[in-house]
Amino acid sequence: MFRFVRFLVTHGIALAIGFGLGIYFLPILTAPADPDAATLEQQAEAATFTGTFTRDLDGSDFLHWGEGMISLTPTMIVHEGALAPGPDYKLYLTQSFVENEAQFNAVKAEAALVGDVKTFGGILLDIPSGIDIHAYDTVVIWCESFGEFITAAKYQ
Repeated sequence: MFRFVRFLVTHGIALAIGFGLGIYFLPILTAPADPDAATLEQQAEAATFTGTFTRDLDGSDFLHWGEGMISLTPTMIVHEGALAPGPDYKLYLTQSFVENEAQFNAVKAEAALVGDVKTFGGILLDIPSGIDIHAYDTVVIWCESFGEFITAAKYQ
């Protein structure tokens, strides 16, 4: 009987660890190639606004972070840096700076969803027509699946 219980416990732990690692590594394995640095730099030259992602925000931790420069042109958002990998990342624009889940959830209904973040070593994301970057002041990266704050940067 003891062997059976030990078997269930050890295999249950191994299954849980494998599942967790799968959730973490699947986005890395299925992500498209990161944009090359020259393209990011070229697109960022036309920036109207810039901001900086840092790892020291209240809602960021060792699994949920971003760093680097974020640049906004009237038609594109460019990120030169790195994001912690994860599933179902979305980029939003908000009208006030937020730095954790509670603050973002309070303004999410008024936030503008720009699009999906599929790469973790730089972003090139077209701004949909109808979104005026001047009406907002912060870029937020959010994990939709788990309701996790990743990072944010104030750009104006």
